Amino acid sequence: LTAAPHHALDYGDPRGRPELRAALAGYLSRARGVRTGPERIVVCAGFVHGLKLLGTVLRARGARTVAVESYGLDVHGRILAASGLDTAPLPFDRLGTDPGAASGADALLLTPAHQFPMGVPLHRDRRTALVDWARRTGGLVLEDDYDGEFRYDRQPVGALQGLDPDRVVHLGTASKSLAPGLRLAWMVLPPRLAEEVAAAKGGVDTCGVLDQLTLAEFLTSGAYDRHVRAARLRYRRRRDALVAAVTARAPQARVTGIAAGLHVLLRLPAGTEQSVVQAAHWRGLALHGLARYTHPAARAEPVDALVVGYGTPPDHAWSGALDALCAVLPG
Repeated sequence: LTAAPHHALDYGDPRGRPELRAALAGYLSRARGVRTGPERIVVCAGFVHGLKLLGTVLRARGARTVAVESYGLDVHGRILAASGLDTAPLPFDRLGTDPGAASGADALLLTPAHQFPMGVPLHRDRRTALVDWARRTGGLVLEDDYDGEFRYDRQPVGALQGLDPDRVVHLGTASKSLAPGLRLAWMVLPPRLAEEVAAAKGGVDTCGVLDQLTLAEFLTSGAYDRHVRAARLRYRRRRDALVAAVTARAPQARVTGIAAGLHVLLRLPAGTEQSVVQAAHWRGLALHGLARYTHPAARAEPVDALVVGYGTPPDHAWSGALDALCAVLPG
């Protein structure tokens, strides 16, 4: 880490260190097609922290409802509810989330590049419809780009924010590319909203300065790009091994959502999800069924499936984890 001036170790700007915001602006523009400058970026302590800040600002603006995807992390709904916001699930089909039912919402939260956990990219017509909705209603689109760096079998899907930087908030994180415990994420915001979010963050609500400066140097030196390329190759090999093992040893399970990310969706025969999850628990496997990620008010047809992440096991435990997974799947 290049020596930093003494003032860099003060409490600092609640928006984040200028070195990191400048580095992020360059990286996001190059790698994800985000249209931004450092003044639009606010650094936060993980995605959850960013969503809390956005919920606070949206509620202060008079927002009541955030439309969300039928499938997603329930913690996001709890965060929005804690800010006084209701969530309403949007329909989902083979083209991804359908924004057509969002007429009464003040904002939309979704994962357009790689829907979590279903694993599909949002169709280009739906991307256009989202931006049209935001322009027509004055609403805000919150783009969760949680694993944007990891694409295997297709070209990267550019950030939705690039279509309308004044209506789309781009949220990114180092949790997948580096480590969740680092607690570093960022928001790319419209100018007025950036000011409001920084104010909501407060004068002393800052992330670790040394971590920020280290990430800034990692980005500007090219080391981050090299790290991501190596990680992408490693995770692709894991994904290929998982697909091959399931295909050969558990033909009743169908692997989907494999073109990107660090997880797959394993579709199961009808009525077997709960029993497979229980069997996995007995073997010490941390598997979750799709039911865990389904919004309670979603109208989607019930689907039996497992959400299987392949980024966590250490290399020495990977083949054993695959064996244990295949052992609990219907043959």
